[in-house]
Amino acid sequence: MKLLVDSGSTKADWIAIDDAGKVLFTTQTLGLNPEVLTKEELIARLDDKFDILYNKNNVSHLFFYGAGCGTDRMKNFLSGVFKDYFSKAAVTVHEDTYAAVYATTPKNEKAIVCILGTGSNCSYFDGRVLHQKVQSLGYIAMDDCSGNRFGRHLLRGYYFNKMPADLAREFETTYNVEPDPVKQNLYKEPNPNAYLATFAEFLIKHKDTEFCQQYIQEEMEAFVEFYIKQFDNYKEVPVHFIGSIAFYLKEELQNVLNKHGITLGNVLRRPIDGLIEYHILNR
Repeated sequence: MKLLVDSGSTKADWIAIDDAGKVLFTTQTLGLNPEVLTKEELIARLDDKFDILYNKNNVSHLFFYGAGCGTDRMKNFLSGVFKDYFSKAAVTVHEDTYAAVYATTPKNEKAIVCILGTGSNCSYFDGRVLHQKVQSLGYIAMDDCSGNRFGRHLLRGYYFNKMPADLAREFETTYNVEPDPVKQNLYKEPNPNAYLATFAEFLIKHKDTEFCQQYIQEEMEAFVEFYIKQFDNYKEVPVHFIGSIAFYLKEELQNVLNKHGITLGNVLRRPIDGLIEYHILNR
């Protein structure tokens, strides 16, 4: 049994397949970002799903693609957790960008591949190897145009009384925005980046308002400038996207990229189905 996992900070999609590529089961856990979770918290999230707990000794290979796995330290930490948990499995840990590449980019083709979900990322794939020019510093310092970035904008807009009154009333009824629970989630609970990203749904729902459009345009322009344009050939190759932010704001994304002479490629909400095909073809 092979386990394929695509994990963001908010959630992780799991698919178990046999050697022929037949799906044995699918499930979903909370996100498994090693940058923000302890070993005990990671194991608790695995134990919480019966299919994973019941089958952990039947797994021969685990292919994990996850947010927060961009450094050797985090890859090694997470690999150690998985090797202890799936004791009979060969474990491979990649950063989540590899899942985006394998799901969106035809074999041997060149492309810039981006993630716009809870967090954000951008890499260049030369047809064989993934290249990154900028090391991510995580959700506080970077993550432009991500769900957590939009959540930060909305909270600040609400608390600084910049949010229009009708939107503010709806915001109050949709979320608990009292100071104590907000600060509890930001500074005391695990995954504050995923908490911030929960507010992005509100922005997408009201994306046609001037208030939300200002944030959308500002963040997309920043993403183009700091992420996509770091690669000199950004006008020569397609730019593919993975993630709910890119998927639900595809029209706005298309317009911004057109303005900069950039070709929009494939846009997928999640890469897990593409990973099945990739691992069947490369088994």
